[in-house]
Amino acid sequence: MAKRNGKRSEEGQYAPLPYALLKSDAWRALSGPAVKVFLELHTRFNGSNNANLRLSYAEAAKTLHMGKATVQRAFRDLQDKGLVVLESKGNFYHRHAHEWRITTKGVHRVRGKEIPTHEWRGYRTAKTECGSNADRSGGRVVPFGNHKMPNGSKPEPVEPPTKGRHGSGSEH
Repeated sequence: MAKRNGKRSEEGQYAPLPYALLKSDAWRALSGPAVKVFLELHTRFNGSNNANLRLSYAEAAKTLHMGKATVQRAFRDLQDKGLVVLESKGNFYHRHAHEWRITTKGVHRVRGKEIPTHEWRGYRTAKTECGSNADRSGGRVVPFGNHKMPNGSKPEPVEPPTKGRHGSGSEH
């Protein structure tokens, strides 16, 4: 690959995603449509326009080939997990789209640059127990054999003893 002025000529722009984000509970709990919407928003970031990222539900639905309700759920998912914040609500009649802020990037304001808020770091999924510590009250466990009773009483059989043949008894 030839370099010109310190840049590779074959490569275009890219959207870097830090490993801390990709390995976070918030990212891993996102739905597929939410990931697509986040990446679309991220491609609109030019280095100084965070908090002014414009993307309407209708435009996202058309661009990403999703339904408007799916896009709306995706934006809600991103907001709930702390990856995006709605800075300014859009207005359909004035043809003004919502303005979003990505929490992984800083914001350039008149008074200077603000650091990223990383609100997604506070998101935690509900932990489920695995292995021998898991709650097994939901399933039925059939013992392999009779256990000795601590009080000395006679254990009951696991299955009732069968008398004779299996089946209805009407077979020849």
